Amino acid sequence: MKKIDTSLLVVCLCASALFGFVATASAQLFSFPKQELINYTARNPFDRLPDGRPKVPDDLIERARGLSSEEVWEVLQQKGFNNQYADGFQVLRPGKTMVGRAFTVQFMPMRRDVDDVAEAKTKGHGIGRLENQTAIDMLQPGDVLVVDLFGKKVDGTIVGDNLFYYIMTATHGAGLVVDGSLRDLNGISEIDMPAYFRAVDPTPIGNVMLTGINVPVRIGNVTVMPGDLVVGDREGVYFVPPQFVQEVLDRADETHIHDEWTKKKFAEGKYKSSEIYSTPTDPKLRQEYQEYLKQRLEELRKERAAKKAH
Repeated sequence: MKKIDTSLLVVCLCASALFGFVATASAQLFSFPKQELINYTARNPFDRLPDGRPKVPDDLIERARGLSSEEVWEVLQQKGFNNQYADGFQVLRPGKTMVGRAFTVQFMPMRRDVDDVAEAKTKGHGIGRLENQTAIDMLQPGDVLVVDLFGKKVDGTIVGDNLFYYIMTATHGAGLVVDGSLRDLNGISEIDMPAYFRAVDPTPIGNVMLTGINVPVRIGNVTVMPGDLVVGDREGVYFVPPQFVQEVLDRADETHIHDEWTKKKFAEGKYKSSEIYSTPTDPKLRQEYQEYLKQRLEELRKERAAKKAH
């Protein structure tokens, strides 16, 4: 894949008035200032990465591999977060759940006068010409690369198979979401990493400006914040604010146990579906389920504690 032949647009100029970008150092030229990112993700209950993004713990990321879209939707819908789901993608690995922390990248259509100013400012800070791989080279293990390429197909290919492989190694296979396209799909399909993309095209990326790294981006109808928990299955992708991750996972445990118990009762052949699903009508069955739920939750707690100890 060719590198983008345009320089980096400084600090996502169109968003600077809203978010108060400050170019105080080279690392701040094209990113959400760390303190601003902390301010806009103030409800984060976890530690943070060095760049300021919320750091959803690794053990919770592992738990999230068992999530379904419906389980995420239930909690977020109750919280009033109704714009966290994006679909309509081509899905590279529909049988493999994608889970990780959002590392966001934003592009805009090329506008030469704006890009010229950006190039002059980057040179003024001794940075020189910046390319699209600048963002890719910043990825860390557990990051899902989330790219707003405004649905672009021709010249909207964020990576081909070589850079896709690099992303896989850098993130330990976390994944890629691009509201744009890929190239070299034959080669990419041989690499074991989830990916969600709008289209495939043979052209290299071009005629665009890289306008932000780890800034708020739009994917479909979702506003994605850096550090969101990204959960993708064969249906689409959820972007979960960190403050809801623990509740989503705890609720999912109960859902899985309920499904497990329900199927056991169906297998006995003694009950009609209306007697078991979703709340047992018989008081004795309800009590049986509550005892089963308590027991299984305790078993899960002990299993996780043992894994964490090792």
